[in-house]
Amino acid sequence: MPEAIRRAMSFLRQKQVLHKLGVLISITVIAVACYVLYHMLRGIDTNEVIDAIKGTDPGQIALAALFVAAGYFTLTFYDWFAVRAIGQRHIPYRVNALAAFTSYSIGHNVGASVFTGGAVRYRIYSAWGLNAIDVAKICFLAGLTFWLGNAAVLGLGIAYHPEAAASIDQLPVWLNRVAAFGIIIALIGYVVWVWAQPRSVGRGPWTVTLPGGPLTLLQIAIGIVDLGFCALAMYVLVPDEPNLGFVVVAVIFVSATLLGFASHSPGGLGVFDAAMLVGLWQMDREELLAGMLLFRVLYYIGPFVISVILLTLREIIIGARSKRLRQLAPGADAQPRREAAVYVRERGDTGT
Repeated sequence: MPEAIRRAMSFLRQKQVLHKLGVLISITVIAVACYVLYHMLRGIDTNEVIDAIKGTDPGQIALAALFVAAGYFTLTFYDWFAVRAIGQRHIPYRVNALAAFTSYSIGHNVGASVFTGGAVRYRIYSAWGLNAIDVAKICFLAGLTFWLGNAAVLGLGIAYHPEAAASIDQLPVWLNRVAAFGIIIALIGYVVWVWAQPRSVGRGPWTVTLPGGPLTLLQIAIGIVDLGFCALAMYVLVPDEPNLGFVVVAVIFVSATLLGFASHSPGGLGVFDAAMLVGLWQMDREELLAGMLLFRVLYYIGPFVISVILLTLREIIIGARSKRLRQLAPGADAQPRREAAVYVRERGDTGT
């Protein structure tokens, strides 16, 4: 059976079926979201939205910002975990944190996060001796952590409150609950599978050894905590009435986020918003839209600006240090300069 699956996947890759299917899904999701947004936003009073933003309690905004910061802090452990899982333990946490924060915040805003986030990671990790294959493995394992966390949150959340998912996908409540239990069973099956013996995916130098059972549980925990903080930030910003409860908002938020990722649009723009408006239809649209705009500022725009500043400063510092190295040995050949650069890198000076 595994060999048959590998042959099928190889055939699909050769024919680019998966790529074409992904493009079709993205276009479909975006088109449906645009249609929904057009009908949901008709009659929206812009002045009321602005008044709702101005009327938001500063304490709520500060609390939401704190949850966003906690979410991004948890997100740094995606890279910390992945880097150590591939055996690169010499890279300190501060470098993992910089790579994770900048790659995710830029990838979220620019779109196509697999490529944009990977490029940012490569720029940072290459200074520590990692090559493109190592960075690809880090991206894979970090993404695996994200999806395992999503599966756990969605499975448990929908099983507990299937009506929340039904408000978005418009499927019967019982079918959503069955799907939730299916997700939970699949997640448990995966944990048992990797716990039984070492597992790996890929071929040749691209082979990635999957984390074992205990480490997979750690992956799931990291993903759950990250998503939990993000959902808390949204929960604080949505209208207080009607009070639907945190679990309902969390399930709708995670579902909307996944739809946004599936569309590959920058920040899930349009798709995320449409899903939230449909899922939380009970709430006042102007107030809900105000909360979503504030969330975008806190979760997308703010971290994006900070990331650009951090990367710019990093490039300036690296450039200045490289110039200083050249000035220290103006008559030396290239080999000593390369050795000096390696020495500086191993001290961690170029990775900050």
